[in-house]
This record gives sequence, structure tokens and C-alpha cells, in this order.
Amino acid sequence: MGPGRSALRARRAEVLRRAGSGRRIVVTLEPENLFYITGFWGEAGGVLREDGTVTIVAPELEAGRAEAESVDSAVEVAPRGRGLVGGLVESAGGRAAGREMCADCRDYSAMSRLRRAAPGALAARAPFDGAREVKDRWEISVLGDASAAVDELFGLCASEIRAGMKESELQALLVARAAALGLFDTGYRSTLNPLIVAGGPNGALPHAQVSGRRFAAGDLVVVDITLRHRGYVTDATRTFGLGRVPARARDAHGAVLEAQEAGLRAAVRGAACGDVDAACRNVLEGRGYGEYFTHSTGHGIGLDVHEQPAVSRGSGSVLAPGTAMTVEPGAYVPGKFGVRIEDSLVVAGGGRRPRVLHRFPKGLMEL
Repeated sequence: MGPGRSALRARRAEVLRRAGSGRRIVVTLEPENLFYITGFWGEAGGVLREDGTVTIVAPELEAGRAEAESVDSAVEVAPRGRGLVGGLVESAGGRAAGREMCADCRDYSAMSRLRRAAPGALAARAPFDGAREVKDRWEISVLGDASAAVDELFGLCASEIRAGMKESELQALLVARAAALGLFDTGYRSTLNPLIVAGGPNGALPHAQVSGRRFAAGDLVVVDITLRHRGYVTDATRTFGLGRVPARARDAHGAVLEAQEAGLRAAVRGAACGDVDAACRNVLEGRGYGEYFTHSTGHGIGLDVHEQPAVSRGSGSVLAPGTAMTVEPGAYVPGKFGVRIEDSLVVAGGGRRPRVLHRFPKGLMEL
């Protein structure tokens, strides 16, 4: 079951509010944004009007499903591919509607066709990006269910990781179990693998590709699970030890855990994202691992793997209650090992600590 009518009405109103600049019509060609305002995810586009009504414009092969899965949305049929842009413009009011229209399309050629068909149309993802940053109760519930399932996958890691197992073999076990739990690949284009499973020196690569390397005694094994459930992405990482790990690796794990806890404490309503990043970075610098923390502290999560806000050095974005994000400091010693500890969380109201969506232990498990 997807979001209800009241949630969708609120989302549509927020997208329109953020459109601004006299734009009374919002057009989307992105499946994430279409789902956000209709409850339907597919090869189609949507037209959101000032009165809150939505029309889904879909090729014939998607129209039946769009009618069945969408909420409070009309469905019109248009030719697949190039014809879809024309159908969207026609549904929005034709050529004359261009100066009242903004569109979220990432595809340059499609956006160019839309602008030719409706001169004055504005390319703008901000209305959706801004609206999607704060999650409603239904979205938070879905993220909570997804995160609980990821915790179960970490339990599978704890029971299955052993010397001689290939990284790819562990990934296969996790992907099969994830599918049984209703979690699936996010389709993230910057990786060839649905997960990150990196043992020993491979763990020193923050975005390591899963390989045929076999785990060995003394390895740290980084397992980063980023999967989609009912449209929404959850993201968490644990680092396991295989047998007795070297003293420096053990110390690095302790430093990253301390940094992550500092970041969680800082992730409160009204905090600047740069301050959350600094809280993690300061701990790692104080423990001698600052140079090995080579990425930002976190990012928003939701219908995309990476959403607003960016939890990075110097970011002035301010956290609001309901913001869903990650806190994921790491330390990566080239050629030796890597450590990352990550939770998905939801920012709470008042000055309370965030709601951390994962319960699987974060201390070093020596399996």
C-alpha cells in the first residue's frame, strides 16, 4: 500500500509552494518525483497544476498500471519516447503554458524538446528536492521497515563471514535474502554492484567494487548495504573483524565509532549540516585519522540514494524535524584496511537526539 490521499495532497501543495516565480504548473519526467506526487512509479510523466490536480501521461503499455497504482490522478496516453514530451505539454495547456511551467527533467535532450514545445518553461529540480527533504509519517514508516530488514542482513553477515569466502559469495547471499525481505537494488549508476563488500585492503576504497577476493584471518570487512523498499532507500554500514584484527585496525574502528556517535549527537533540529560533519571530523583528527577520512559525513536519503541535505564540510543547510539522512564517517588506510560505520536516521523535534533507524550493534565483532 502506498501513501494516502492526505499525504499526497500535502506533498503536491509543498511542491507547488516551492516552485515560485509565478510557475503554476510543475511537470515531472523523473520516476522518483512522479511517485512522490501520485504513488505510481513507471515510465511516464506528470503534470501538477495550481489546484493540486495531477495528470499522468504514460505510454499505452504503462497506462493500466498507472490507473491502478496512482492516487487521485487522471491518466492520459501518449506515444512512448519523444511523444511523451508532447503529451505532457498538451496536457499542461499547450505552447502558451510554457511561461507558467517548470520541469524537473535531468535529460538534456528531453528538456530541450519540452522548451521548444513550450517556450519559457523553466528547468528546476528545486521544488521536488526541497519538498522531499522532510519526510511524512508514511515515508518514515517505510524507511523504518527497510532499515529493520537491513539489520537482519547484517545478522546474516555475522553468521556467514568466514576465512576463504569470496566477497562476491557474501554479496550473493545478501542479495538473495534481501529480495526475500522485499528489498531490491537501487539502480545507482556509479557502481556495478548493488552492495559494497570489501575485505582487507579492498576496504580502503570507500566505493570498492565487489571482487573475487577471499576473506582472510585478521581482515576488517566493510559491508555497506544500500537497498530500496517500497520506493525508499535505506543505507547503513557495519565493519566486521575476521578473527583477531591488528591493533591499528582495532584502534581505527574505535575512532570511527567515537566519531559516528559524535555525529549522531550533533544531528539535532536547527543544526547546520557542516557542524555534523565537523563533529565527526574533529574526533578523527584528534585520534590521528583525519587524513584517512576522505568523504563527507552523510547525505539525505529517500527516493534517491543521495538526496538533500548534503552533510558535508562547511554546509550551511539546517536540519529540520523529519529530515532523513545518514551519518557515516570512515577511515581508509591505503593498502591496509578500511572502516566505515553508518546509520540512517530521522531528525527529531526539539533538541532531542535523532531517531536512529538501525539497531544492529556497531562495536567491533571479531567473528
